[in-house]
Amino acid sequence: MSLKEKFIQSLQILGILEVPIDERLNCSIESTRFVILDTETTGFNYTDDRILCIGAIVLENGVIDLQNVFEHYIDQEHFDKSSVQIHGIIRSDVLDHKSEIEVLQLFIDYLGDSVIVAHHTKFDVTMINNALERNGLPKLTNKCLDTAVLYKRTLIKSNLLQHKDHYTLDDLADKFDISKKDRHTAVGDAYITAIAFLKILKKLKGKHEKMMLYHLFR
Repeated sequence: MSLKEKFIQSLQILGILEVPIDERLNCSIESTRFVILDTETTGFNYTDDRILCIGAIVLENGVIDLQNVFEHYIDQEHFDKSSVQIHGIIRSDVLDHKSEIEVLQLFIDYLGDSVIVAHHTKFDVTMINNALERNGLPKLTNKCLDTAVLYKRTLIKSNLLQHKDHYTLDDLADKFDISKKDRHTAVGDAYITAIAFLKILKKLKGKHEKMMLYHLFR
């Protein structure tokens, strides 16, 4: 960061210089369409591993739309049997598989210009963007929120309390008493993340007279 950028940042922190608001974020939480996302993959290597399934749920006006769930399995050209114990997807499963590019195109249509929400969003979005690039499609440009980051903003700051550096989806499920029955399925994890996101929003709303989308990106 240059000296000029540091100076501007200091003025913004002190409230002397107003931080410009992205017009896409200048809307209420209630009027925003969120797509809660999760991917099941063959592993955690961005280059070598592949997406097995994309699961997503729409959240709008504080309601999870269970009638409009996205769940599509991708043909497995790459297979890692060591990860089966986590996601439970095996090559011989009788599932409606589609090609990678077909699932990606369906997901882009489903997503639209919605705000993406996921737990550890960087992983899911990077895996999807790598798949898009592999298939000659443009990368996602949607705004993204991470429930792992947002959850930490709800915690009381005190030297007497010890907080973790990283919180897993299991941590949030335990904290908010969310069932983990369908954990480690794409849609199951998306649903857990959606409920956790609603719980987080409820806590954060108490800090603002009117909760706007841009409040979540500060």
